[in-house]
Amino acid sequence: MTKNIFKLTTLFIATAIISFSSCTKKNDDPTFYSSLSVTHASPDAPAVDILIDNSKVTTAPFSYTNTTGYLKNLISGKRNIKVNVAGTTTNVINADITFEGNKSYSLFAIDSVSKLSTLLTVDDLTTPAAGKAHVRFIHLSPDAPAVDIAVVGGPVVFPNSSFKQASAFTPLAAGTYNLEVRVAGTSTVALTLPPITVADGKIYTVFAKGFLTGTGTQALGAEIIVNN
Repeated sequence: MTKNIFKLTTLFIATAIISFSSCTKKNDDPTFYSSLSVTHASPDAPAVDILIDNSKVTTAPFSYTNTTGYLKNLISGKRNIKVNVAGTTTNVINADITFEGNKSYSLFAIDSVSKLSTLLTVDDLTTPAAGKAHVRFIHLSPDAPAVDIAVVGGPVVFPNSSFKQASAFTPLAAGTYNLEVRVAGTSTVALTLPPITVADGKIYTVFAKGFLTGTGTQALGAEIIVNN
């Protein structure tokens, strides 16, 4: 009897150790987690709340051009993302999205409020080479045509970008750039951007915002996000 109890106790302890080790490994394993950044890029949409699996991840009403930065330790797999009108349970977006482990993502709420949708990107956050920054461009102006992003009076940096298109992160020498938005394939300037300074080792997203025909806060413009 004592011998059997000893065997059962030993088996129980061994099982507990294996289970604990497995759990610890899982929680320490980078493939168990993803990172997610959320940006409000709908020019005429109201402030919103962002919920992941029904838990709010924004601490204040989340307004146009606001971004969360990367939310770390998002458990990989299928997650439910809700965008609600701030302070209500009214869903403007309700989507199940599958995230792979050890990857970083950006989710943009885009388009006009009557056609609100999402754009998800997988973000390459590889550290830039010395003296370089990584920059990408995303076209998020719903009524603007395809555009080229170019150095003022100079070469095109991001060519022929249409609504919802995102470029790859592109190495650029650290420094200050004077850029302009041109109608794709032409020299017609639709918008001259304020000077943009990119720092050594940093990673940036520049996105076109607003409406081509918009005014005030909804006017065509650009926003920059520091991804790292």
